[in-house]
Amino acid sequence: MPHSSLESVLDALVDSYADDTPLNSLETHALPNRQAVVQAFKHLLHVLYLGYFSTRQLSQQTLRMSLAEHLLPASEILCTQISRATAWADRGQPNADRRCDEWCQEKVRHFLGELPRIRELLRGDVEAAFANDPSAESIEDVVFSYPSVFAITAYRLAHVLYNADIPMLPRILTEHAHTRTGIDINPGATIGKRFFIDHGTGVVIGNTAVIGDDVKLYQGVTLGAHSVRGDVERRRRHVVKRHPTLENGVTVYAGSTILGGDTIIGEGSLVGGNVWLTASVAPNSRVFYRPGQQENNGQESS
Repeated sequence: MPHSSLESVLDALVDSYADDTPLNSLETHALPNRQAVVQAFKHLLHVLYLGYFSTRQLSQQTLRMSLAEHLLPASEILCTQISRATAWADRGQPNADRRCDEWCQEKVRHFLGELPRIRELLRGDVEAAFANDPSAESIEDVVFSYPSVFAITAYRLAHVLYNADIPMLPRILTEHAHTRTGIDINPGATIGKRFFIDHGTGVVIGNTAVIGDDVKLYQGVTLGAHSVRGDVERRRRHVVKRHPTLENGVTVYAGSTILGGDTIIGEGSLVGGNVWLTASVAPNSRVFYRPGQQENNGQESS
């Protein structure tokens, strides 16, 4: 392309940044670095599943050092990126109300302190995947290969950051997993123990969804909200519950859509494939794609 043509393109691009629309933000120096956040996640994967990612022989004598090799850089990256994210989020606040470096460091200390608890939750998730999928040959097979484990791991970490009021980073983590796996779990969702997503592609779990223990979802399941206006309240701690609740032991088969913050799928229920639900279901129900017909507590009703 001739130099003069490039100059004209540059002139037009510069002009396109002239107004103050959000898309034109030139404050990128204050934003977190997505690649750095993903790098911290990679270090945390080693911390959580060290035996699966280490390239050398491990032992109890070398374990502490091997963990530190990943925990320390993860800590440093998170301190920097949380500081950047909060500086950007607080840019319109008076100086006295802005979160300081000490606040960011305390949040990182709290987050790292949660890693043993997260490991215990992930142990249950991995064991649930192995128990519920007859094609799984070993726990190692599950950890190495299952997209749901990758997505749930990202969610478990992101959810702790979300609950600590960290801006931007939780969504960066879950969207990284979404890109890798096709599984979209909002970091604000509340998910219990021993959670399993089979196959996974196309699963969507919304911001205010609540999922109990021992829940199993198949591919293409949506736990969504009804359509909302563009001016919906967006303050994180005051958001209205818009996504459904799945109580303990619920199974939802492929392609089903469950919508609405008031929709509760009762404990032990099974939702068959391609079902559309916008109303609550009693415990131990069986819901199938048969218009006007469902089975409650073993008894069919219309």
